Amino acid sequence: MPSYSRIVKDGLWDNNGVFGMILGMCPTMAMTTSATNGLGMGLATAAVMAASSLLVAMFRGYITQEVRIPVYILIVAAMVTLVDMTMNAYMHELYKVLGLFIPLIVSNCLPLARLEAFAAKEPVLPSLADGVFMGIGFTLALTAIGAVREIIGSGTLFADAHLLLGPSFRFLETQVLPHDTGVLVMILPPGGFLATGMLMAAKRLIDLKAGKEIKMAGAHAV
Repeated sequence: MPSYSRIVKDGLWDNNGVFGMILGMCPTMAMTTSATNGLGMGLATAAVMAASSLLVAMFRGYITQEVRIPVYILIVAAMVTLVDMTMNAYMHELYKVLGLFIPLIVSNCLPLARLEAFAAKEPVLPSLADGVFMGIGFTLALTAIGAVREIIGSGTLFADAHLLLGPSFRFLETQVLPHDTGVLVMILPPGGFLATGMLMAAKRLIDLKAGKEIKMAGAHAV
């Protein structure tokens, strides 16, 4: 059984769903035109992943190999329906923005991949932790991509945050650059690929630098 520190590190960084495994790219490209949209989509996916991982780990002894994939899809679909109805009821304005992409979490590769790779094989609590931190990692990735695209494309950060987090969070809505100075391409579909590629490259450089430092520390210790 993996340690909880390993689960946290994998979910947030090493095997991050977007920057590490490159999964769930459809919502990543489509729903990151702003940091608020990325955060909302990420949190919805994280809630689905946590609940689905918990249920699969609890009932894996009753799920046969032959029907496991259809059962996983049904579990994810049920959790997506609950999230969809909750957002429609309590965050309707943001729900209208995210639109079709909430139901499409059912077809997102990341939740299904983690159910098959982890929750179907590990105990309940580690599976729940994996779902939570993989979801948080996915949320952070979408929010970071959305922030890059929004700042460069619109000059703002967390525009309409009050729709997701409530009126008390209007202070997050910041005008970072002067009006009418944004680069339009960043909030268009190509901007998703550009921002994701830049952040993937930055993560890779950080990993390479960290790896070199570890090797140097090991050499000095010897």
